[in-house]
Amino acid sequence: MNTTIRKRLTVPLAILVALAVAPALSGCAGNPIESIIEGATGGDVDLGGAGLPEGYPTEEVPLIDGEIIFGAGIGAAEGHVWNVTVKVSGADAIEQIKSQLEGAGFTANEAGIGGTTADAATALFESDKYGVLVAVTKDGDKGFVANYTVTAKS
Repeated sequence: MNTTIRKRLTVPLAILVALAVAPALSGCAGNPIESIIEGATGGDVDLGGAGLPEGYPTEEVPLIDGEIIFGAGIGAAEGHVWNVTVKVSGADAIEQIKSQLEGAGFTANEAGIGGTTADAATALFESDKYGVLVAVTKDGDKGFVANYTVTAKS
């Protein structure tokens, strides 16, 4: 497997692991999962918890208004990935998110991923500097959430 493909697979996998275990470790002093992910990816990791992760590009990549439930960031010199989950009113929040991102200079990828149902919506956006995957889903105890995965282009 070449280095580029390995890096493209390692970073999302590390984020998924972080998202799965971070809530359980949030009460621990010094989150050991950050060290594990840093070792696996060679990058810096910020499991920010209920807030924006360090370095999130707030000026370039707007987020819908709402309570930030979780934030994480991981990256190295070649690129950076942030993952932020925001509580939203419903699956139709994807329309406001699309409008915000397009207003910030992003183009929606209509041919690839995307779609809306009563319980979920997904969309993929791209700018010169970032790729953004947004998934709005129904979360049993939280209502609806919008999950942003933002990737810096290298």
